Amino acid sequence: MENQIRSIRKSKKLSQEELARLCNVTRQTINAIENNKYDPTLSLAFELAKHLNTTVDELFIYENFG
Repeated sequence: MENQIRSIRKSKKLSQEELARLCNVTRQTINAIENNKYDPTLSLAFELAKHLNTTVDELFIYENFG
């Protein structure tokens, strides 16, 4: 699953550290999510959307391969 977190975060002029603090996770977690190495929990996805002032649907691109 790909995501738009990095581009939206940058458009809001937030660092990974700032977004991590808002979502109560580590900067490494934000980095891993942005690089598609980690899929966040549903609750974290909603936290990210809230602090980026968007929706979960806008943040994540689901590709159905089957």
